[in-house]
Amino acid sequence: MALNPETLMPRRPLPAVAVPAPQPEGRPDPPLTFDDLARAYLEDYELQRYRSMSTAKPRVGHLRGWFGGWLVTDISSNSIRQDQLSRRAAGAESATINRETSALSRMFHLAIRRGQLERMPVFPNRLEENPPREGFFEHQEYMKVRAQLPASFQDVLDFAYYSGWRRNEILYLTWQEVDLAGDVIRLTPKRSKTKTGRVLPISIPLRAVLDRRSRKATEMDGRVFHRDGVTVRAWRTALRDACLRAGVPRRLLHDCRRTAARNLIRAGVPERVAMLLTGHKTRAVFDRYNIVNERELLNAGDRLAAFLKPT
Repeated sequence: MALNPETLMPRRPLPAVAVPAPQPEGRPDPPLTFDDLARAYLEDYELQRYRSMSTAKPRVGHLRGWFGGWLVTDISSNSIRQDQLSRRAAGAESATINRETSALSRMFHLAIRRGQLERMPVFPNRLEENPPREGFFEHQEYMKVRAQLPASFQDVLDFAYYSGWRRNEILYLTWQEVDLAGDVIRLTPKRSKTKTGRVLPISIPLRAVLDRRSRKATEMDGRVFHRDGVTVRAWRTALRDACLRAGVPRRLLHDCRRTAARNLIRAGVPERVAMLLTGHKTRAVFDRYNIVNERELLNAGDRLAAFLKPT
């Protein structure tokens, strides 16, 4: 019996072909609603591990107040504008409305990527926003406000004033990131907003803060800063209430960040080094808040006067 040569050759596996699962007859997909878009939007935040979930949820909540239960096909340019008018009437600022509208736009983009939608409505133009906040902590103001704070929040304010770090970078600082022997604090990329680690030298004021915190450190929690018995409610309003008692215009902890950047430049620290210390990736913040080296401005004025001086 003659053998077929083809039977002696090893068979190649058939290429895998994705075959869509058959849809049960009589059971079409339910119509897409705003709530479906919002759910997928928050799931994407979880999947991507974005750090701004605390702001994403309130935005979804405000949008749900207007569009909750709506079919996606009913969301139009006009209905989006009506939502913006409603938020404006409720006292929301332009920046807040813009962020919420951008969140809604992203919901549509995600649905299109998943093949659930083919197109999206035309979104209104961005609203004109107020100029960026320009609050600074003058040193006398800082001292007055500090005197009105509970001791635990004084340590937080001190660290913010002399480091220029962001709020969460301070509040979630751990002792593992503090190298007392090496006189540096190493912020890990995981905790940095820009996902870039950086090193902060421990100056004399920061050393004093860490010494006070080390005496209150516990083995149960490796964080440097605690409320030390201050209630959550009092902690959240501590800075606002301290400004009121000190007779100082209301300041935010983030104002310390701008102040530190300005103070570094005033002290003659090169911008590149100041940016490394505070964690600014671009010099836009210096342009945005007019943080410049005042010595150079004075020198420039003197040079101009000397150039124009009649001979």
